[in-house]
Amino acid sequence: MLTTFLLFSPIIGGFILTLFPGSSATRWQALFISAVTAALSVYMAWSFVPTGGIQFEMNLAWLPSLGIGYHVGADGISMVLLLLTNLLSPLILLSTFKQKNESEGLYYGLMLMMQGAMTGVFVALDLFLYYIFWELALIPAYFLVLLWGSGQHRKTALKFFIYTLLGSLLMLVAIIFLSQQWSPASFDISNVHSVSLSPEAETFVLLAFMLAYAIKIPLFPFHTWQPDTYTQAPTAGTMLLSGIMLKMGLYSIIRWVLPVAPNALMEHRTWMIWLIVIGIAYASIIAIQQKDLKRLFAYSSIAHVGLIAAGILTMSTEGLMGSMLQMVAHGINAVGLFYICAILMERTQTNEIAALGGIRNIAPWFATTYFVVLLGSVALPLTNGFPGEFMLLSSLFQLNWGWSLVAGSGVILGAVYMFKSYQGVMLGETKVSSFSDLDNWDKAILIPIVIAIVLMGILPNVITRIAQPSIEQLLQSL
Repeated sequence: MLTTFLLFSPIIGGFILTLFPGSSATRWQALFISAVTAALSVYMAWSFVPTGGIQFEMNLAWLPSLGIGYHVGADGISMVLLLLTNLLSPLILLSTFKQKNESEGLYYGLMLMMQGAMTGVFVALDLFLYYIFWELALIPAYFLVLLWGSGQHRKTALKFFIYTLLGSLLMLVAIIFLSQQWSPASFDISNVHSVSLSPEAETFVLLAFMLAYAIKIPLFPFHTWQPDTYTQAPTAGTMLLSGIMLKMGLYSIIRWVLPVAPNALMEHRTWMIWLIVIGIAYASIIAIQQKDLKRLFAYSSIAHVGLIAAGILTMSTEGLMGSMLQMVAHGINAVGLFYICAILMERTQTNEIAALGGIRNIAPWFATTYFVVLLGSVALPLTNGFPGEFMLLSSLFQLNWGWSLVAGSGVILGAVYMFKSYQGVMLGETKVSSFSDLDNWDKAILIPIVIAIVLMGILPNVITRIAQPSIEQLLQSL
């Protein structure tokens, strides 16, 4: 019942908000709903027994003639993503409070519905139910970009929608195919995970799922929608997409691809990982050339999530644990980095690195928090990026030192473009006429992020303790 409440509170609350034009109270109502779900997710994590398998489970017949059930619950892998989704969402909502948005009811309603849909992806234990939430998350994201984006946002929103929909449709074919392996048809996770497929069928399922996930994450060469979308979406939309939504694809590889197509993945992972690590180096090289800070962070994100995906495909405990740690770290850092872009845009009306400079001289709070978020993003030891990145590179090295070398070049290039961008924006001659330091609203968002970066860097076992038993159980079942 707790999972259902966690899942539908933001969806129902968001739907109700969309029915009204909204007022100044709307944002507080949205924040209250999101904060309640955050508190509930913390309670669930506190009550969670890591070695207890799937917990907070609800399994009801929904459409029995089609083999579709309402089956939700959480194991350690889900629990980590639930915490990430529901703790970041209130911060993302709070980041919009200084803006005046038209149609606030629709704006905040869509954000809440997106939070609920992403939660649904992480708790669904029925493959058809999972697909519904996967698609449901796409709709609010599309309208957030379409209605509140900037620049060529209409064209960008359409491109984003078409890309992700095409991938999803191929995944739907694979889902239906899997359900038909049972008589009567079944989409339940217990049956899907125990299905036995021919090599050709496994390869089909693997490629169908991976195409959808490669677009959503996104992975090279299916990433072309991402830089434009991240740049032109409203900041809150960019935070939702980069901080949480792209984790849907990474999580889904662990939840649905590894157990269903392990042999095909083992057979094809060599070229897949090569493609991914080349994409990491490619995205890092492109990031260095960016003149817009928000676009630089967008390409940086492609490199980071590529490393996570490569670690998952190693099918090792170290690779999967590293991916869980890095998913959380990337979510926290991405929200911090894009909020820094929002502050720069609000105060200077630009994210062009060449037009900025010397801000550290007049905004010490901003300079300090920006620097800590940057350290987390480049994976300095004792920050949140380090434990996961170290485990991911180590897992790649144990299988193929070439993978580790190419992926590691992206990590080094990441440090280069991140520090170079900080130097351009914060150091040197002051180029902006005025720049007010962080106010209380900004501190309410960035200080929790800074605390999370440091705490997770020192105590990564808070996350590994939750996820490791489920990961070991998953790998033993392959």
